[in-house]
Amino acid sequence: MSLLISAATIGFFLALMVLGVYITFRLFDFCDLTTDGSFALGAAVAAVLLTADIHPLWATLAGAAAGCAAGMLTGLLHTRIGVHGLLAGILVMTALYSVNLRIMGKSNVPLLSTPTLITLAEEFAAHRLGAPENVMVLGWAVALRDVAALVLGAGVVVAVLLLAFVFFRTDLGTAMRATGDNPVMVRALGADTRNMLLAGVAIANGLVALSGALLAQYQGFADVQMGLGMLVWGLASVIIGEALVRTRRLGLVLVGVVMGSILFRLLVAIALRWGMEPNDLKLITAVFVLVALCLPGLLERLTRRRGAADHA
Repeated sequence: MSLLISAATIGFFLALMVLGVYITFRLFDFCDLTTDGSFALGAAVAAVLLTADIHPLWATLAGAAAGCAAGMLTGLLHTRIGVHGLLAGILVMTALYSVNLRIMGKSNVPLLSTPTLITLAEEFAAHRLGAPENVMVLGWAVALRDVAALVLGAGVVVAVLLLAFVFFRTDLGTAMRATGDNPVMVRALGADTRNMLLAGVAIANGLVALSGALLAQYQGFADVQMGLGMLVWGLASVIIGEALVRTRRLGLVLVGVVMGSILFRLLVAIALRWGMEPNDLKLITAVFVLVALCLPGLLERLTRRRGAADHA
């Protein structure tokens, strides 16, 4: 049970990153490689501020703001200077590796003895429940910290999903969504698609950095390489989530993205539980991505064949 709760908690925290990838990849048709760098940037900024005795909430928000700045830089390179989107992301991601090292002063910043949002949630839960070390979940004894982190992650994700759903139904949000679908029409209506893309990439990387800041606090450390492969993880989760909901309605797609993140993390945890070596994690991730890419098309072809056979 502890393994499942831990996997679900990480899935919730990473769901924010997946939501950011969904915004750039699906809404704007922009493959943003800044993700790997801004994820570690959010963790680095939050960790340094936490060790400087800044309140965990402000440290976390500062990490998200740093991610917005990184995304804005990528957007400026692409929209104002004319650098290809893929290359702009690569340039910013590469630069952020050195920036993150400068911010942390070393490759790893431990947070085990530093107050974080996780410890605050644990203290609040202990105060409400009478300071038990373990709580019963479906008949299993689970550490209070794990349960508090799970509730915190779920609460943050629900709040962000509601904000995203409301925002993307406003006039500005609708224009941003339309920019990815039909930029010619958006320009004909008098909107500047460059500004729309710039804002979208900034928001997306802010969510990615927020995810990194929260995950660093849950893991108890920030590492300069913790963002490696996050874009692939995000794309796989988006594809899995879309396959689960099988619709383009905004609300259901956002929920599906979160479901995809949690399910993907659970699959990885189960694979490791079955004896896969941790060193093979990237291989496992690549296999799951390949399956996620192939499975929707395979299911669609099978459905068409069955429909054709029924009509025959």
